[in-house]
Amino acid sequence: MTPILEFALTVITISVSGVMSPGPLFAANVAYGTRGGWKTGIRMAFGHTIVELPLVILLGIGAISLVVLPQFREYTSILGAISLFVFSGLQIRTAMMKSSSSQLPKHGPFIMGILLSAFNPFFLIWWFTIGFKLISDALLLYSFIGIGIMFGLHIWMDYAWLGTVGFLSSRGKKILSTKNYKIFMIALSGVLVYFGINFLIQSWH
Repeated sequence: MTPILEFALTVITISVSGVMSPGPLFAANVAYGTRGGWKTGIRMAFGHTIVELPLVILLGIGAISLVVLPQFREYTSILGAISLFVFSGLQIRTAMMKSSSSQLPKHGPFIMGILLSAFNPFFLIWWFTIGFKLISDALLLYSFIGIGIMFGLHIWMDYAWLGTVGFLSSRGKKILSTKNYKIFMIALSGVLVYFGINFLIQSWH
């Protein structure tokens, strides 16, 4: 497998842990989707992008100043591995919890996409830990343009997922409470553990 394909597979697989994880953005999207369908999911994803893109750029600038430090890759690999282990555990716990009924939020989907991203501690922690590892790898492989590649590989899933959830919600489909969704999230957590082990192996080498 070529380095670019391996990197793309890693980014897409790990990004699923942030994109598809049940949380406030997901719950609000379900509520909006019951009335607006896939369009509300796209609007919410756009609001999410307004917060996410500047954050990724700032983290990339920070990583550029740190990448010259000795053992930078080792430290980010260990941090990324620990974060993946923690997030996989939290993801399993959240997936197993019963979902409560969603109420339509006060603000529109675009504004809620901004607010639920900017003030979501798990979103910020994800980018400062797991996401920072991906950004660092992108820099080491492809310099600053790698950040754009990494972000492109990540962000399309937000639009695809939130749009799909909005569409399914408008059709009266249940997502969080279904057995298949829980099984999928538990399986995904296992994949995160696998990548965490790989990150630790990278740090040893």
